[in-house]
Amino acid sequence: MRKLKGILLVDDDETANIINEMLILEMGVTQQLFQARNGKEAIDLLKELARQAQPTMPELILLDINMPVMDGFTFLEAYHEMDFPGKYFLKIVMLTTSPNPKDIEQAKNAGVTDYLTKPLLEESLQGILEKYL
Repeated sequence: MRKLKGILLVDDDETANIINEMLILEMGVTQQLFQARNGKEAIDLLKELARQAQPTMPELILLDINMPVMDGFTFLEAYHEMDFPGKYFLKIVMLTTSPNPKDIEQAKNAGVTDYLTKPLLEESLQGILEKYL
């Protein structure tokens, strides 16, 4: 399996970020790992990357729902307004503690690729990579 150019973790939970970072790096599935603590930081990061001469955009975003400043659903609204190279190849997967059917339906309607509940497991990430990337 090829390595992704980049994965973006968007989550305000420091412990989850550390664990997810360790898992992703241990699996060796990406060339770059980006992190943002909320949706606004993620939007700002994507804008900054897109401004670079030869941008290295993430190919996968793992997005939490409940975050301060800008939650996952508000991020998705702002993301859909953006235009940058490779946007339509980028996959967004909700990675959250919420098994709420309303959240799952809202995520689906917002155009996410898939929906996973925490914790991120090697099998779950491998399944996403095999299925969509």
